[in-house]
Amino acid sequence: MACWRRKRLRAMHELSVCMALLEQVADCVESHRAIGASRIMLRIGPLAGVEPALLRAAYAASRPGTCAADAELVIVNAPVRIRCASCGMEDEARPGHLACKTCGSAATQLLSGDELLLEAVDLMMDRVT
Repeated sequence: MACWRRKRLRAMHELSVCMALLEQVADCVESHRAIGASRIMLRIGPLAGVEPALLRAAYAASRPGTCAADAELVIVNAPVRIRCASCGMEDEARPGHLACKTCGSAATQLLSGDELLLEAVDLMMDRVT
């Protein structure tokens, strides 16, 4: 597959993620009877399969005309954390290097790093005069 085609497919993936995000934000705005969102905070791990830069671009293109039209997108990078089944040690790890740093065992459990979470939505409430 041509390089430009892979990048285009990746961007399409982030666009669909962004559209789902905006639906969740709209549900939040509606359920709280707000007039819109002013800030959206996401936690994204490096193993989530989402490129933050492409997600930001998709967000910028998707938000006009939505309840998040003026909302700032804040992305918090989640660390990769593992627990070793052999020695019980919990530690940060690098993507692709999930072996225990203490005992070298490959029998580890992923605790975080693959998440894509909507952590917070700051809402704009209608002022009652």
